[in-house]
Amino acid sequence: MPSSRFNHDVLIIGSGAAGLSLALRLDQKLRIAVIAKRELEEGNTFYAQGGISAVLDEEDSIESHVRDTLVAGAGLCEESVVRDTVKRGPENIQWLLDNGVRFTREDEQDPRSEFHLTREGGHSHRRVIHSADSTGQEVELTLVSQAKKRDNIDLFEDHIAIDLITSSRGSKAKRILGCYILDVGNDRVETYAAPVVVLASGGANKAYLYTSNPDVTTGDGIAMAWRAGCRVANMEFIQFHPTCLFHPHAKSFLITEALRGEGATLHLPNGERFMPAFDERAELAPRDVVARAIDHEMKRLGADCVYLDITHKPASFIREHFPTIHERCLEFGIDITRERIPVVPAAHYTCGGVITDKAAHTDIPGLYAIGETAYTGLHGANRMASNSLLECLVFGQIAAQNIEKQIADIEPVGEIKPWDESRVSDSDERVVVSHNWDELRRFMWDYVGIVRSNKRLERAKRRANLLRHEIDEYYSNFRVNNDLLELRNLVEVSDLIIRSAQLRKESRGLHYTIDFPNKDKQQKKPTVLIPNNYYPVVEEE
Repeated sequence: MPSSRFNHDVLIIGSGAAGLSLALRLDQKLRIAVIAKRELEEGNTFYAQGGISAVLDEEDSIESHVRDTLVAGAGLCEESVVRDTVKRGPENIQWLLDNGVRFTREDEQDPRSEFHLTREGGHSHRRVIHSADSTGQEVELTLVSQAKKRDNIDLFEDHIAIDLITSSRGSKAKRILGCYILDVGNDRVETYAAPVVVLASGGANKAYLYTSNPDVTTGDGIAMAWRAGCRVANMEFIQFHPTCLFHPHAKSFLITEALRGEGATLHLPNGERFMPAFDERAELAPRDVVARAIDHEMKRLGADCVYLDITHKPASFIREHFPTIHERCLEFGIDITRERIPVVPAAHYTCGGVITDKAAHTDIPGLYAIGETAYTGLHGANRMASNSLLECLVFGQIAAQNIEKQIADIEPVGEIKPWDESRVSDSDERVVVSHNWDELRRFMWDYVGIVRSNKRLERAKRRANLLRHEIDEYYSNFRVNNDLLELRNLVEVSDLIIRSAQLRKESRGLHYTIDFPNKDKQQKKPTVLIPNNYYPVVEEE
């Protein structure tokens, strides 16, 4: 049966804060498709607890937010990008308010009272606006609700992107045409044609054994862009969140940094506090510092976890400000108003990604990348807390403005070669996929984790090469399915992470190697990887 073709003006792959904010900001005359791998809400945005950083207090300043971000980025941020993003913060918060997002106020009984701002690691002021401890959920559900009201936005759940479709490779005419997408429910590959495609599919942290991310974060957008000929940057900088709940039945439940912002302290199993010995900012040091300190103490002691303690705060304060964490921990028998929380680090955020310019363009005309999929220059070597949702909103806004300027001049998409699966069969050996999935995530955790070395990276590269060969052979012979596509992308992004880590012969930000424990002034630039099929955009004369 031939596959169907869907035609849209803009195809957005990803339904989190970046993708949905873009869709809602585009002119309603445009026909827009939003692709979600699972349910629309399933993604990192929904699970983001902390909040959104923005200068909203009179005692705070744009300069202070910029300075804090540059310090956290360890010398690798693009200052002009940081400054523009920070300046756009307040107007993007207002946009969320206008769309119905409810943020926590100082007095919840008084809707006119000021918004409650919390402080997180790396910030010198209280500038994180939030909705209790489930900000992402409030933002995501609100944006989904608004998108469902728009007649021009088609929402596709349980669809997974396979590969981007581009025009003639190697010529100045190369541009985006659309994407092949698997309709999981109907087990059928469809062709989605669009002169503008936006990658907003999130990060790649499912490459690691322990992650705070949901199952959908398999680096699809980064992998597809790389295969299509886009450069990527800074993939070695994987942020490990210092505090995920350590419990055999808790699936990587995140304990927000806002607890530490409100005074929670970290302790060894014997009750001793340890962060002041590692950094003068103690628990409010940037995440890379805190994660490495925890990793060091766990390995030194052979401990399974460390403990986060906020019991010195009133129980009413804890229940009011952190209701989600309080309720979730209670499900596992932990009352955080009276007991310490067992925590471990886990892969949390991909600071690198697909290289874009300041208008969110990638190397392929018509192809954009926003949110965690993109490398914009905002984060540098370490993302400062709560700058991620800010980036999603700001670059959704920027991309929308640029697309509307450009789209009238883009030629409509013509004929596209349909998906061909005439020479493949159904696999009777799916154990290959599940086994390789487990092996990949384990060696990435062991060899390309919080602390790295040349030998560990070499071991990881050899194993990645073997897995790539196996998966490519499997992909060539059998019909695609969700697990195979995600594994294929995970191997791709894992290889990019390893190669980037091997190129950085220093320790900076989130990349720490025992072979080069100090910063190198000569390496104060992004790590850029260039695919074999990369062709610089040739401007029309």
